[in-house]
Amino acid sequence: MLLYLHIPFCHRICPYCSFYKHTPADTSIKALVDALLREMEQRLPGKPAPRTLYLGGGTPSMLSPKMLQRLFGGLHRLLDFSALEEVTLEANPATFALPKARLFLDLGITRVSLGVQSLTSHVLTTLGREHDPAQAKSAVRTLRRAGIPSINIDLMFSIPGQSLEDWQQTLNDAIALEPDHISAYNLTYEEDTAFFTALRNGTMHENPDHDAEFFYWAAQTLTAAGFEHYETSNYARPRHQSIHNQGYWQGENYLGIGPSAVTTIDSLRSQNLADTKGYVDRISRIGNAMVDSELLDEKAIRIERIALGLRTKQGVAISWLDGDGLAKAKILEQQGLLKIDRERVVLIDHGRALVDPIAAEII
Repeated sequence: MLLYLHIPFCHRICPYCSFYKHTPADTSIKALVDALLREMEQRLPGKPAPRTLYLGGGTPSMLSPKMLQRLFGGLHRLLDFSALEEVTLEANPATFALPKARLFLDLGITRVSLGVQSLTSHVLTTLGREHDPAQAKSAVRTLRRAGIPSINIDLMFSIPGQSLEDWQQTLNDAIALEPDHISAYNLTYEEDTAFFTALRNGTMHENPDHDAEFFYWAAQTLTAAGFEHYETSNYARPRHQSIHNQGYWQGENYLGIGPSAVTTIDSLRSQNLADTKGYVDRISRIGNAMVDSELLDEKAIRIERIALGLRTKQGVAISWLDGDGLAKAKILEQQGLLKIDRERVVLIDHGRALVDPIAAEII
């Protein structure tokens, strides 16, 4: 089982992000930390021991050292950290210096995923990020100096105003920092974001051909630099693939803790209340904050397994395809977009950039 903790606080709200998040305002961070631990106390018993722990958000790294110590003190009481294969913390480059990075290591964090997004100043401005390229580069060096075993850099492409030359330079600068992992995500326009509003009113535009050009450049540049392209948007040095995220892609059970967090265990999917104050109140009163649940049927599970499996280097087991899907996959194989063996369907070459439409075709 995978364990996820959602910490929704951000110093500022980025115009492209659709995850549940907000500035702390008058919210008690201590109350949230205590609620997270109480929810875990209520929901962990009777479930398999987690093999990974992932703290996402929001910006978990903006918690003060005192709050981080309070949170991880509770986590160490509830979990056997020696049995965890990976402990990931999402971080913003502007939220820590060397003493705090060393605290990350002392708390048991083995992997930091750094939300850099770009190493070009004007692109960072468009994205509403609070750091500049120099801060981002310094943050990577600081994490390395602190001894963090695995460092990921999150990057984004197809951002309005970002040229291919900007993207090329960002990739080259990122590689020069010698991270263990690089995620390269195509910007998507999600509902309830300022970018989506701009797309709807015509001040921003999508261009699939433009997206593909950026995608291919990332794949070519990062694989040439020694990174394995093991998932559509993810590249890793040997032994630095994200264990937690691979669990999602392979359909493992996961327990989500915190406001808005989603849980899927044995086909039962549930979600917590996406309201921090309401979440804290419900946890204090009844010990849980679940507001929605559904039992996934075989069709829903099959769709997810195909859509997620095709994103990976291993592909998807052919047993998940029905007769019509397999027939369509054979046509796509003739077009050089995927390969089929006796057990799996794997996207290749230009097919890797077309994962979503291909998945829709064979589902």
